[in-house]
Amino acid sequence: MTIEQLLAEKGMTKYRLSKDTGIPYMTVNDICNGKTELLNCTAATVRRLSKALDVTMEVLLEGESEEAAEMESRNDFELFKSNVCHRVKAAGDMVFIVETLQSDTIRRYYEKKWYPEALYLLAMVDYLSRENHLPICINYNDIRARKLSNIVYPSGVLAMYAVSKDERVKTESYRKAIPEFRRFNIVENEVRNVI
Repeated sequence: MTIEQLLAEKGMTKYRLSKDTGIPYMTVNDICNGKTELLNCTAATVRRLSKALDVTMEVLLEGESEEAAEMESRNDFELFKSNVCHRVKAAGDMVFIVETLQSDTIRRYYEKKWYPEALYLLAMVDYLSRENHLPICINYNDIRARKLSNIVYPSGVLAMYAVSKDERVKTESYRKAIPEFRRFNIVENEVRNVI
């Protein structure tokens, strides 16, 4: 949860939070308005805020970092896909699958109507499960019944198509796409070869 959400939940004003913590009002205001990132504040500031809001420091920071990560990933789908592939490479298949399923990020993205992100993550989990001979998690069968209304191609394929004006570029890329991604109208041919 963000500080704004916690303040609303507790019926507390920024002014009251400032008084209770001894943190200057302008600093509290800047944190709440996003001018100052909580992640850049001192541990003492985070500790005083968490105590006044009756949550752990971890919960307070987690809310801020999740919000920042979600906003960043929402800005550019190509960047989101790249970050997912890098996480798979860094964590390994099994850890990635477990962390993704435990965090329920697929469901959160889907409920926010962030369908490309939700379906991409689900496709990645399904693909990695198949590659590692693991059973498919049935918690997302309702989402598996969906797909994007328009095919999403990688930017490289779209660039080649723009230059060549040859529809076969897109057709061939779609044909070669990993089946778990293609099921959702996402063209993804390579998730392992990231730099």
